[in-house]
Amino acid sequence: MTSEAAVSTSPSISSSPANRDYYWLRSFAAGGVAACCAKTTIAPLDRVKILLQAQNPHYKHLGVFSTFRAVPKKEGFLGLYKGNGAMMVRIFPYGAIQFMAFDIYRKLLGKHFGISGHIHRLMAGSMAGMTAVICTYPLDVVRVRLAFQVKGEHRYTGIVNAFHTIYLQEGGIWGFYRGLTPTLIGMAPYAGFSFFTFGTLKSLGLKHFPELLGRPSSDNPDVLILKTHVNLLCGGVAGAIAQTISYPLDVARRRMQLGAVLPDSEKCVSLSKTLRYVHKQYGIKRGLYRGLSLNYIRCVPSQAMAFTTYEFMRQVLHLN
Repeated sequence: MTSEAAVSTSPSISSSPANRDYYWLRSFAAGGVAACCAKTTIAPLDRVKILLQAQNPHYKHLGVFSTFRAVPKKEGFLGLYKGNGAMMVRIFPYGAIQFMAFDIYRKLLGKHFGISGHIHRLMAGSMAGMTAVICTYPLDVVRVRLAFQVKGEHRYTGIVNAFHTIYLQEGGIWGFYRGLTPTLIGMAPYAGFSFFTFGTLKSLGLKHFPELLGRPSSDNPDVLILKTHVNLLCGGVAGAIAQTISYPLDVARRRMQLGAVLPDSEKCVSLSKTLRYVHKQYGIKRGLYRGLSLNYIRCVPSQAMAFTTYEFMRQVLHLN
C-alpha cells in the first residue's frame, strides 16, 4: 500500500486527452466545493475581521468578541453574514482554480524543472494562490465593500450595483484591482506555506505513522490517506502558520481595497505607504496585527475544513 503523498495527483501521461480534461474538471469541482464549505463555516468571523481591520467607525473602539455581540444588536443576526453572497460567487472559482493550479504547477515543476521534495509544494502553492487571486480579485473587492457597510449607511444596494458603481466612479476596470499588489505579495507566502505545511505534515505522518494516522482511500484501497481528524489538525496548523506570516499584508490589502469608502483613503494608495501609515497611526498590535486573534479563530477551522473537504471530494470524484 502506498501513501497518497507518494503518488501523483495528476492524470498519468499515457491517459487520453479526454480523460485528462475530465480529471481537471473533477479537480476544479473538488476545489470549489472545498472552498465554499470552508468559507461558509467562518463567514461571521470574516465579517468581524473586515470591520476591525479597516477601523469601521461603528466598531473600531471594540474588541473581537465585543464586535460579535454588537453586530447582531445593530444589524440583526444576518448582519454577521453580510457580503457572504458575493463571497460564495467568488470563492467557488477561487478555490477551484487554486487547488487545480496547485496540481498543475506541482506536476510542471517536477517534470520540466526537476524540482521535487518539500520545496515544490511551497513554490506550487505560491503560484497557485497568485493565479487564483488574479482570476477572482474583482469579486473579492466587491465582497469587501459589501461586508464593510453598516445598516442605515449603505453605499451599494447589492453585488450588481457595487460592480456598476465602482466601474463608473473609480477608474473603470482598474478600480477592481486596487490593492492587487499587496494581495499577490501576501498570497505568495500564505498559499505557499499553507500547501507546504499541510503537504509536509501529511507526508511525514503517513511515512512514519501509517497505521496510527492513515487509512485506505475509499476510491482506491491501495492508496493510504490521512484519517479525517488528522486531516483537520494538519489543515488547522497549516492555516495558523500561513496567516501569522502574511497578516500585515492582509491588513494593507483590505484598506486599499476599500478605497474611497475610508476617510483616509488618500494615504493608502500603495503597499509601502499603507503599511507605514497603519504602523504610524495605530502601531503594531492595534494596527498591523489588529484582529489577529480573530484571524487565528477563523483561519484554523477554515483551512482545516478546506483541506479535509478537498481530500474527501478527491475520493468522491475518484481523483486518487
